[in-house]
Amino acid sequence: MLQAIHHAAIICSDYARSRAFYVDILGLRVLAETFRAERQSWKLDLALPDGSQIELFSFPGAPTRPSYPEAQGLRHLAFRVADVAAAIDWLEAQGIAVEPIRVDDLTGRAFAFFSDPDGLPLELYEDG
Repeated sequence: MLQAIHHAAIICSDYARSRAFYVDILGLRVLAETFRAERQSWKLDLALPDGSQIELFSFPGAPTRPSYPEAQGLRHLAFRVADVAAAIDWLEAQGIAVEPIRVDDLTGRAFAFFSDPDGLPLELYEDG
């Protein structure tokens, strides 16, 4: 029945800032960008190289995330990378703070957390 994750949806507080983060810094490809005047809302469809997508929304007055990172619901969004250390070096060169590398006790794989402009927890997960 289920085959893969098609997309994850993110609501941001500052559309221009988040668009720049996901497109210019993380390098996601823009598939479509739509302003919905009746909602005063942007919807940005972004693609990763494997075809999975992120939908970035802006909604006026959206509430902030209740706690970090252990609120109920989606805990974090993880991105597969070939080399966590290299990805960290690149993000830090872009001015993005990244937590130290950890190793998953169950898989032995390296991972590290960073945040988007609204504090959404993002993870780099080494899969190589």
